[in-house]
Amino acid sequence: MFLPIAVIILVLLCLVCKAWLKKGTKALLPPGPPPLPLIGNILQMRPQKFLLSLQKCQEKYGPVYTVYFGSKPAVMLCGYDIVKETLIDQKDVFSGRGKMPLAEYVLKGYGITASNGERWKQMRRFALTTLRNFGMGKRSIEERIEEEAKFLVEKFGKTEGMPFDPTFLFGCAVSNIICSIVFGKQFDYTDEQFLSLLKNISGTLRFMNSTWGFIFYNFHGFLRNIPGPHHGGMRCLTDLKAFIQERVKKSLETLDIHSPRHFIDCFLTKIQQDKQNPETEFHMENLVASTLNLFFAGTETISTTLRYGFLILLKYPEIQGKIQKEIDQIIGDKSPSAEDRSRMPYTEAVIHEIQRFCDIVPTGLPHCTTEDTFIRGYFIPKGTEVFPLLTTILKDPKYFPQPEVFSPDRFLDDRGAMKKSEALLPFSAGRRVCPGEGLARMELFLFLTILLQKFTLTTLVSPEDLDLSPDISSTGHLPRYYKMSAIPRH
Repeated sequence: MFLPIAVIILVLLCLVCKAWLKKGTKALLPPGPPPLPLIGNILQMRPQKFLLSLQKCQEKYGPVYTVYFGSKPAVMLCGYDIVKETLIDQKDVFSGRGKMPLAEYVLKGYGITASNGERWKQMRRFALTTLRNFGMGKRSIEERIEEEAKFLVEKFGKTEGMPFDPTFLFGCAVSNIICSIVFGKQFDYTDEQFLSLLKNISGTLRFMNSTWGFIFYNFHGFLRNIPGPHHGGMRCLTDLKAFIQERVKKSLETLDIHSPRHFIDCFLTKIQQDKQNPETEFHMENLVASTLNLFFAGTETISTTLRYGFLILLKYPEIQGKIQKEIDQIIGDKSPSAEDRSRMPYTEAVIHEIQRFCDIVPTGLPHCTTEDTFIRGYFIPKGTEVFPLLTTILKDPKYFPQPEVFSPDRFLDDRGAMKKSEALLPFSAGRRVCPGEGLARMELFLFLTILLQKFTLTTLVSPEDLDLSPDISSTGHLPRYYKMSAIPRH
């Protein structure tokens, strides 16, 4: 009789000790709004005013604070200085990926974006090498961008100066570039399969920024098997995965390991080479997930930046005019090329300011710590989720005075030369910096210069009435709907 009682007492003591230790760990975390049991801070972090809620917490608790998504703490990092101290100065410690429930549900932790450890290192290294081999930063990929940009010029010309919504055309053009790299195929803009892909990308993004997306993020373990609107968002990503699987199947049927045509072929070749290695990360699950990661990231963020950027140029026609003047002086009638960037400081400054002002991924993607560490005296245990809030870096008044004002001049010195800012981090920083940064910068420059060389963009709406505030402002920023007219310059 004594022994069972002793065991029960011992178990209770262990539970109390565990709870005390856990409470002690929480006490060492940065301060933040008091969480409620199970639901955490969800009532304070309303989905439609998520960024505003985070801003209020920053004002109250400072540049480092803790919020609870459900019962799990997440540390928020605000401003360039604290992000430098963590993602840059302790880049290995903060190189883990935090939870991404939608990606984890569909991709099961495979691929580049949501993976960790050795899998992430191998997938990222392979993706960077393959993208480089297929021309990222080289003339070959530049030619593909120029081809799509010239096709856009043709489409713009067919509008004959009538107002049109550029969303669809930008989405098609940008997506076709990454399609040529990962699939070895560029689609016609009327291709039904291609249009379905773009629709699913848009649907996934809107779900992630919706109320249901916010609820799913907090309670995904419970909601996965419960009927509701969140299954629509999950279905969009599942359909994209199915398309990738079909492209992999077709590539496998015609694969020549001695002459890979695209990213999928390169990965299939690596699978063949590693088939005798039981520990290999090169298998079908990682191939499908990595391809989907590249396709999704290479389509939505760049096309959204372009769409937002052209809205800004409609708002400020004088800035558009200065870009065109620089194009005429530096490029003339020849086709713009990537090497022109170094001789066009004003255009580059505008692109930098577009990326800063648009702030496409305001919360950044979640990181997690790979070991115990400290931030400004606060203890951050291994495995703690950390959000580098990119919006607080891109709008940091210490580095960008009057951050709410669109001003390309902030990136120019007194002589009109480019003046770089260490706080311009639209692609994040550290080990998890976006691998497609070079491709994105080249696309933005070539699309902008090729289109503005041929057209002056106008709108029927008075410039002062154009609203630059985002239509959606949550984990992502999307511009408001607008129409523009493309008036031929020559």
